[in-house]
Amino acid sequence: MKPSRRGGAALSQRVAFDEPAGSDDGYGGKTPDWAERFRCDTEMRHMGGAEAVRAAREAAVRTFKVRVPACSDLDGLTEAWRMRDVRRGDAYNVRDVDRITDRNWIWLVAEGPLAKQG
Repeated sequence: MKPSRRGGAALSQRVAFDEPAGSDDGYGGKTPDWAERFRCDTEMRHMGGAEAVRAAREAAVRTFKVRVPACSDLDGLTEAWRMRDVRRGDAYNVRDVDRITDRNWIWLVAEGPLAKQG
């Protein structure tokens, strides 16, 4: 499959966005679970240099700036969601969602990869 191009660099990373979908655990809490809501091609750029990014790096967490084509499927995307690299299976916490800077793109800050479950 060819990477998508929509101005700028190629969108070479295939990701899925998962929404929290925990169920009642019977003790007043929720069991953690995720429901995939959308897949698309993105561009991921490794961030470096800022103090917070350097601190995260020391904790073995990588921070990425992610460019996603703006679409109505991602209207509900918040910092509670996670992003998964479809090819590698790595999951990332979504830390910031910017829909304002560019109307053609949603810009995210994602941290990870998270420890694999199971």
